[in-house]
Amino acid sequence: MKERTKERNITRLEGEGVLIVMPTYNEVVNIAPLLEDIHKILPKVHVLVVDDASPDGTGEVVDKLASKDSRIFTLHRSDKLGLGTAYIQGFKWALEREYNYICEMDADFSHQPKYLTALLEAVGEADLVLGSRYVKQGGVENWTPFRKLLSKGGSIYARTILGVSIMDLTGGFKVFRRRVLEEVDLNSVRSNGYAFQIEMTYRSIVQGFRVKEVPIRFVDRLGGSSKMSWKVFLEGVAMVWWLKLSVRPDTASRE
Repeated sequence: MKERTKERNITRLEGEGVLIVMPTYNEVVNIAPLLEDIHKILPKVHVLVVDDASPDGTGEVVDKLASKDSRIFTLHRSDKLGLGTAYIQGFKWALEREYNYICEMDADFSHQPKYLTALLEAVGEADLVLGSRYVKQGGVENWTPFRKLLSKGGSIYARTILGVSIMDLTGGFKVFRRRVLEEVDLNSVRSNGYAFQIEMTYRSIVQGFRVKEVPIRFVDRLGGSSKMSWKVFLEGVAMVWWLKLSVRPDTASRE
């Protein structure tokens, strides 16, 4: 009975309009099988691939899939312009249309499609749902000790400076209710690397929205190469202080 109720809830949410925004750069190995796996789990969900002119032809592969599947869309950008601006452009695209739930998801299988149902189920209790590696039953797989230290240390650092209780501030597997993206000033978002994830979650908290963490197991990418770099990491270190000093809390409660 419980499983049937969950299935009905997910079907209802899909009917209300769910869009997954997925930035890509050189993900030709992963993109087609990932889209197939997503639609096995959520047959009605729409996916917007925001491609930064991938030299490996990722955008062209998605175009071919989209020509045969009305659930798939592509936004082509002129160059490698960054994760944050890709998501912002995708969010604005979603807000111009009738989507009520907008998801963030990586294109490298590190965010496993099987968790999408758990994230969407949690929307009933929150305005922003985070797929969290650092709550009970969450975790990471196939990472080096240094990568684990960098990621978990980054979340602890940001959580401490910003004074919030969220365990995984740097994760990028999320579901936003439409109203969050409508009320967060997308034009004022400054981060463009992985600090973007910290900024969007913090701005949501500042606006008084309810945030819930759902455990996920994060698996290192199956193909292609990581986009993480020291430049990206250092942007996050500096951006946390800018957020602390510039983005002020709004204590107004929300129903």
